[in-house]
Amino acid sequence: MKDNDKQTSRMMIRKHKKRRHFFRRFILILAVLIAAGTTVAAFEMHRLNPLNHFNNLKTVGGDPSEVKQKAGAFNVLLIGNDERKKNSTASHTDSMVLIHVNLNKHTYNLLSIPRDTRVNIGGGVYTKLTSVQYVSQLKNGTKQGIIDAVQAVSRLTGVPINYYAETNYWGLKDMVDSIGGIDMKLPFRVRLTHPWDKSFSGKVYEVGTHHFDGKTATEVVHERYSLPGTDYGRQQLQEAALMAIAKKVMQPANITKLPALSRALPQFLTATNMSSEDMLSAALGAKGNFHPEKQIKYRQVKGTNARMYDDVLKSYNDQLILPKEELNVVIEKYFSD
Repeated sequence: MKDNDKQTSRMMIRKHKKRRHFFRRFILILAVLIAAGTTVAAFEMHRLNPLNHFNNLKTVGGDPSEVKQKAGAFNVLLIGNDERKKNSTASHTDSMVLIHVNLNKHTYNLLSIPRDTRVNIGGGVYTKLTSVQYVSQLKNGTKQGIIDAVQAVSRLTGVPINYYAETNYWGLKDMVDSIGGIDMKLPFRVRLTHPWDKSFSGKVYEVGTHHFDGKTATEVVHERYSLPGTDYGRQQLQEAALMAIAKKVMQPANITKLPALSRALPQFLTATNMSSEDMLSAALGAKGNFHPEKQIKYRQVKGTNARMYDDVLKSYNDQLILPKEELNVVIEKYFSD
């Protein structure tokens, strides 16, 4: 073999060896990256598992109760305020729904608390629930006002509350629009008497299922004057709206979108102490085993109206007194484990 041929052959052998070393290193690096990615993914799934994530939870604004909660269970207070102007610093509580979530049993118990409920805000000082947040926000700032309202509900019910999520007219409207509207089942005839958008004034929606966009759904759930039981009628409409939202979100076509939806949820809220991870873990806990009509149960405790002295507003006004014994029975049966 000529010298040139030998030299060419040696160069080809060296190139082949380099190429083999390169592929070996590439495969090794790829294997390490895959292993690392798998480990991280497994760690994330373990951490976001509801039994691990919702464990040893804190309560809002301190520790109003020493009740030990089971892993995978938590309480959240949904707050709807009457804010109409965006970026307001103070607003009245328009509606409150206490939810006990048990991701072990896949149950969701809801209790609506009327806005005019008489509550103790500490030290024997009583006022209407709707005033707690507004007055505190004027004095102590937006966040503290929400915390004081949450603690008032916790004190009323004896339930430790771990999370709160507050929305307003605009947040609810945008949320419903973001999922393409909802099919809401009305349990009774609804006539809009005091809509925020005056073009809806006098509109009537008969008993049955209606497809509502965000604005219409929001106007409907804010109605109360034309409803049977006024505030209690409004609670039923709120239940119907929450049920419709849950059904729409959990449709098969949307199941795979749950992580994205949970991350987008904060943009529809005016305030919350739930992180995106909290919402994602809750969504993962419900995913694939969620049947709203069977698992979401709505509770009501009806009170009596009385003209009482309001220690905060320094005047007499109409307040709603919830029967303590009946409230305790509902809480013990559906809101504790």
